[in-house]
Parts: sequence; C-alpha cells; structure tokens
Amino acid sequence: MVWPIVILCMLLAGTFYMRMKERADKDRQEPDTGSAILDFGRAFPGEAIRAIHATADEKAYFVRLHDGKAGFMASHGNHFVCHLIEPGKVNVSNAPSGRGLVVHFADFASLDGAYEFASPAVAAEVSLWLLGSFSPQSEFTAVSAN
Repeated sequence: MVWPIVILCMLLAGTFYMRMKERADKDRQEPDTGSAILDFGRAFPGEAIRAIHATADEKAYFVRLHDGKAGFMASHGNHFVCHLIEPGKVNVSNAPSGRGLVVHFADFASLDGAYEFASPAVAAEVSLWLLGSFSPQSEFTAVSAN
C-alpha cells in the first residue's frame, strides 16, 4: 500500500520540477544592448559610452568611449566580459566576408576572433575606433590651441 503513494509522490515531484525548469528557461533572456551598457558601466564606472555597435549575432559589442578610447564586450551566458582596449594593444584586419573584422587583442588573447557586423560600413567604423584613427576634434579644441 505504501509503494503506490511513493510512486505518486515521485511523479508529482518530477512534474513539478519539469514545469519549474520550463518556466525558468522561458524567463531567461539573451543579453542585449541595454544589459551590455549596464555591465560595461559596472566594470568601468569612469568611462562614458558615446557609441556602441553589436556584431551581427549580438554576441559581442564594440564601444566608442568619450575620450576616443574603445572597449569590447563579449557575451558569456547572461553576463558580459568587458575589456578596455589600450592604445597599441589590438591588431585588426578585414574578414573574408567584407562585413567583419579579425581582431587580435595583445593583452587579452582569449577574446581574439572574427566578428561579423550588419554592414561593411559598421565594420569600417569599428575598425577606426579600434585602431585609434578616429580622434574627433571640436571647434573648442581648435580655438584653444591658437
């Protein structure tokens, strides 16, 4: 008489576990641009983001910072690995597709890889950020230099 009750309890516990697991999987969301910005802000609170571009699969984000520096974020599950790119510590070349970049981080080799973007224009803009070629000058900087 006890065995049917034990089996019934096990079936109910299994059903409950499966429903809770299904609900947790449904509630789990993929990282997005908003969570990337928040994670970068937590990792580097003194850096202000001016622009951000995601890769085509949204697994990585490249950021342009307020002072001309660049940053990188790679998605790992529900969080991001954030990296502040130092000048001269990155090598960039075109990916064969024309819409991407092959990036080598001299100080963080585990992030090396080929990153595809939505368009060749976005890839070109990100490459300028990474290489430090994009140095905006305002009219105030030009006036104060005279």
